[in-house]
Amino acid sequence: MKALACLAATFALCGSVLAETAGDWRPLFNGRDLEGWRLFGSDKPPGPGWKVVDGTLVKAAGVRGGDIVTKDAFTDFEFSWEWKVAAKGNNGVKYLVTEARKGAPGPEYQLLDDSGHPDGKNGNKRLTAALYDILPADTATAAKPADEWNESRLVIRGNDVEHWLNGKKVLAYQLGSDALKAAIAQSKFKSQPGFGEKIAGHLMLTDHGDECAFRKLRLREFQP
Repeated sequence: MKALACLAATFALCGSVLAETAGDWRPLFNGRDLEGWRLFGSDKPPGPGWKVVDGTLVKAAGVRGGDIVTKDAFTDFEFSWEWKVAAKGNNGVKYLVTEARKGAPGPEYQLLDDSGHPDGKNGNKRLTAALYDILPADTATAAKPADEWNESRLVIRGNDVEHWLNGKKVLAYQLGSDALKAAIAQSKFKSQPGFGEKIAGHLMLTDHGDECAFRKLRLREFQP
């Protein structure tokens, strides 16, 4: 009986911890308009290249929409979304974004037609779900072809970061770690002060000029 009581107490404690650390999911896209999003570096709404089509957020090809960011900033959270790029398409989700560093606002979860876009031939640090130009992701069997929906997740808790793709954890690293600093030193971001360090920041959907669609964008924050 004593053992059972201890076990019950353990489960109760675990339940309490989970309740304290995992907040409720909240949508970041309502399926109707771009409420909650704005242009990076501006209070203006997203440009005409961003459209809502049948409940899906679409970055149209060849129509400038600008990089867009959430109005809110986040620190410790789980972000989940579905996306697809057109053939030869390129896009990305940046996180922990700061407008104080215009040239490199934040780390990027790469979204790419790996087999069709030229960047797919520039090494595995530029393939889907990679930490763009810094760390590769294990996506050998995870990424889907162009024009097919992928499901991605980004988890940040403390300095620990995870990239997920179609139900598989494909990359894990630590913000501010020696290993990350060494990788950044070999990347295009080597001259950007503070890049790869933990901050409270926005989420960004980039505009690389290609067609890309998003749906089911949702986030939950982790509490201390």
